[in-house]
Amino acid sequence: MPFLRPAALATDTSPGIDAVIHAVEFHQSQGENFTTVCLLQPTNPLRTAAQITAAVRTFTESEADSLISVRRVPHQYNPHWTFKSDAEGKYLHIATGEKDIISRRQELPPAYHRDGSIYLVNTEILLQRRSLYGDKIAFFVNEGAAYVNIDTEADWREAERVVGGAASSAP
Repeated sequence: MPFLRPAALATDTSPGIDAVIHAVEFHQSQGENFTTVCLLQPTNPLRTAAQITAAVRTFTESEADSLISVRRVPHQYNPHWTFKSDAEGKYLHIATGEKDIISRRQELPPAYHRDGSIYLVNTEILLQRRSLYGDKIAFFVNEGAAYVNIDTEADWREAERVVGGAASSAP
């Protein structure tokens, strides 16, 4: 039997983690226990079954306690080329805290940002820490696929464009 989350967990300002924990606790109250929870946020609707399967495989084969899907950060936004100002707002410092700037793009280490498409976490971590992130976070690189994160009307229009483009290019 499906269940509904309480209205307090269904507002624009409700932390998503609370809804996930509510779902797990509901199933536990029904005698169903899980070692791992997978969160697929509706704001990232373009992930594929193959991506989910690959992420689960990566998580299962790792010794991690959580996994997030990520996308590569373009080199121009790499944290080694990102700066923050000092407390007085007078001077810039490399955001990573390093002293020396990596001058060549080819020498930049890969950097990633979470894309919000797939989260996997050990249930114990989720419930004890109220977090989707453990101490050992594995990652699945979400590259080459259509991607959109819907937070605004403009994002929605972009999703429609991407899906419409995919539909028009289908055989």
